Amino acid sequence: MARRGTSRGVTSRHRSLWWQSGVLYEVYPRSFGDASGDGVGDLAGITERLDYLEWLGVNAIWIAPFYPSPMADFGYDVADHTNVDPLFGSLDDFDVLLAEAHRRAIRVVVDYVPNHTSDRHPWFTDSRSSRDSPKRDWYVWRDAAPGSGPPNNWISMFGGSAWEWDEATSQYYLHSFLKQQPDINWREPAARQAMLGVLRFWLERGVDGFRIDVAQFVAKDPQLRDNPPNPHPERLAHLGEWRHQLHLYDHGHPDMHDIYREIRRLVDGYPGKRVTIGELHHPEFDVWARSYGQDLDEIHLPFNFHLLRADWNAASVRAVVDGISAALPAGAWANWVLGNHDQPRIASRVGQGQARVAMMLLLTLRGAPTLYYGDEIGMENATIPVDRLRDPWGITEPAQSRDPERTPMQWNGSANAGFCPPGVEPWLPLASDWQTRNVAAQRDDPSSLLGLTRRLLELRRTIPALIEGTYAPVDSAEGVFAYTRRLPDEPTLLVALNFTDEPRPLTLATDGRVVFSTDPHREQGLVRSPLRLAPSEGLLLELVDTA
Repeated sequence: MARRGTSRGVTSRHRSLWWQSGVLYEVYPRSFGDASGDGVGDLAGITERLDYLEWLGVNAIWIAPFYPSPMADFGYDVADHTNVDPLFGSLDDFDVLLAEAHRRAIRVVVDYVPNHTSDRHPWFTDSRSSRDSPKRDWYVWRDAAPGSGPPNNWISMFGGSAWEWDEATSQYYLHSFLKQQPDINWREPAARQAMLGVLRFWLERGVDGFRIDVAQFVAKDPQLRDNPPNPHPERLAHLGEWRHQLHLYDHGHPDMHDIYREIRRLVDGYPGKRVTIGELHHPEFDVWARSYGQDLDEIHLPFNFHLLRADWNAASVRAVVDGISAALPAGAWANWVLGNHDQPRIASRVGQGQARVAMMLLLTLRGAPTLYYGDEIGMENATIPVDRLRDPWGITEPAQSRDPERTPMQWNGSANAGFCPPGVEPWLPLASDWQTRNVAAQRDDPSSLLGLTRRLLELRRTIPALIEGTYAPVDSAEGVFAYTRRLPDEPTLLVALNFTDEPRPLTLATDGRVVFSTDPHREQGLVRSPLRLAPSEGLLLELVDTA
């Protein structure tokens, strides 16, 4: 196949924006690299590993929160939006990381937490100091309901009432998550401007965009109406107490669209094609797609979590991909996610064999993929003893703990997997397979998952159809999900994914040439129909016109 690619992006003939053609790699800073030697990852530890990320071939990193915080929710309880917690280093360390990433043509996206702050944030300490505080309305304060009790029945995502009584001022404040995370009132103009100022601070420092935490929570029903009960809570068992209500009023109010239009105007006003990526989810594809905006003037990439919740079989995955593709507004760009710091690791969900299929799916669909650190080597959920749990949600409800997917990156077979110095206890225990499942063990093995991932990333850079080509599903045998990627005047590509642990037939309309296979035993060269997919094989073919 003719290759017209460049080393860091699609050819000059095809000019996607960087966040469309690139691959985003999530770094959980506590767990990526510990340069200070205290057992907790830090910014300098990320900088030390940028050569690896350049070698791997990712185009951008998203760094989870590193801001000053009491760490009630490991940084998502922000106490200062415009600084770095000493645990992670300093602003100088961030500037070095940003400069070194840019020197390697790697963009940097940071977390933006607009829904809430820490209860130790100066804004909130001022707000709760008096009902007459100028910042009182920067947060959501309400009197008790008639007869006492919370203002309504809203539930915190982490369990219990979403309202906390403040004895000093005799009112409740709203917290959609932990009580240490009071919700900001975006309808208060001064608070809104202060939060926009946070974006300006980081944009002027040079970041390339923002991942927006719990994006739909910034706007609630102004009447504070009760949520109705959920008639089928058993369908959402993974959400704990939260599953018992239909959450119609505690997030997702239409006012959110005005907020994100304003944020979009601000971000687009800076050079360099910065990006906004929103953490939000709705089970209905068309409702989810509204976050792009009617004129694509809101969030550039509303995170698409539908594959995280799909049953892992060919029919269910195809239904998600087809549904998302049909729901996208004209001109919008899809994105795909199979793992993050809040979800069980993909290898634990589907097994090591299917993790290879999952990686091929993620990197060959039309849209912007996000990789979670360690998924490229097949890291699995670790077993965390109860006395080592760190996640506050998991401490309250152990079954909900997110610690298993946040364990230290497995770099090599030395002490602590190379994450932190020998003799230092990592902040979370390592997964049990760290001595064999690590970067060093897989780096020089082209048949490993790491080798597979790197090769797929290379193919994305060198084959324009894998980025800009159209997507069309192809009816296939049961258990197989197949689709084409097509650009005018380019060879048509066929991706075929076997979601089963048995061989499956694949019938082609024409001959094909093997470009890539997850099966190291697959012979290269021309293949004729029909052929057989090996168990858990993903196959990329260039279709040959025999006319």
